[in-house]
Amino acid sequence: MGGVLARDLVQFSDDPACLADGGFWAISTTYEGEFRAAKFASISSEPFPPASSNEKIDGKWQSNTSQNEYMNYVEKIREEIASGGVYQVNACRRLSIKSSATLDLAFANILHSNPAPFASYLRFNDFEIASASPELFLTRKGNQIKTSPIKGTKRSANEKFGIKDRAENVMIVDLMRNDLGQICIPGSIAVPDLLRDEEHPGLSHLVSDVTGELREGISWSEILKALLPAGSISGAPKSAAKRIISELEPTPRDTYCGVMGWVHGDQALLSVAIRTFWRDGSYLHFGTGAGITWSSDPQAEWEETQLKAERLISIVGGEL
Repeated sequence: MGGVLARDLVQFSDDPACLADGGFWAISTTYEGEFRAAKFASISSEPFPPASSNEKIDGKWQSNTSQNEYMNYVEKIREEIASGGVYQVNACRRLSIKSSATLDLAFANILHSNPAPFASYLRFNDFEIASASPELFLTRKGNQIKTSPIKGTKRSANEKFGIKDRAENVMIVDLMRNDLGQICIPGSIAVPDLLRDEEHPGLSHLVSDVTGELREGISWSEILKALLPAGSISGAPKSAAKRIISELEPTPRDTYCGVMGWVHGDQALLSVAIRTFWRDGSYLHFGTGAGITWSSDPQAEWEETQLKAERLISIVGGEL
């Protein structure tokens, strides 16, 4: 991740308290809160090995939600918003394909054709993830932390973000300010950059930065408890959005919409695990979603989920 290559696995843990030992840990969480961490002994700054071939995954990706089902999901969220219990919900679906292909080749091709700022690859035992995430969940340098939620997606730099995108982004910024308030020194939380138009391969995103200073002695367990799941992939208020997601999405999100990255003492770089492939037995999965507000058009939201999947599926292989 970011030019940091870790090798030689020495320990695995499912307890965030392990991060207090000061070692280099690669971590992955699920959206539902499962924590996985792998400690590595050898850390170097070198590029990921380039692709050895142009071989791609073959077959057709199957969605766990049809277009009609997804559009009905959007309408149900709009009904929840109309009733006053929630303002925004991130609605997701999962694409799956049966394949024995490993994801290291896919990740090398992603780095070449879609160099996302938080692209990362993790493998130990049978566990494997390849992510092209554009979204920063958390960076930490000592007691200074920053999160950069994304809300708003467009295909062309010539397009403009609309009122819906801007309002949605501001809602999530407020949510993240509240989340950081649980672990930061009062008065230290700031929004140094609001509604930034950020260019990424094939897409543009609306991004904001929220910063804060951690309270003295705060633990990684407390940080993760306060911030997970990320506001941008759950909704506002978070508790109501999580309830709606658990009731209406047909399968757990698993690795998708969790967090992925590394922690090394009081230094960390963690991304939101979107634009992410992962293996589960003989199947590969990929998640895609869209933020739903009262002004959402179900057809347009379905098309946004397609847009987010198209580029990476074309790189990795298989028919969408």
